[in-house]
Amino acid sequence: MKAMIRRTGVGLSIYMPKKDVEEPVVAVENEDFGGGFVLVRNGWLLALPNLPLNTCLPLTIEARKQPDGG
Repeated sequence: MKAMIRRTGVGLSIYMPKKDVEEPVVAVENEDFGGGFVLVRNGWLLALPNLPLNTCLPLTIEARKQPDGG
């Protein structure tokens, strides 16, 4: 699913337009967004694609919701 990650005043936020859901990110596997997983406050575990180092935010990516993530 398409997802937009952005930085807010309190941390990272992720917006999924297809679901019309915006939630804070509570944990990230890789701080530099070099792939891995993010855990969203609503319990979703999302797999992120590998991105180049120093990728600027906001950015739109194709995230995959993991079956065990809510």
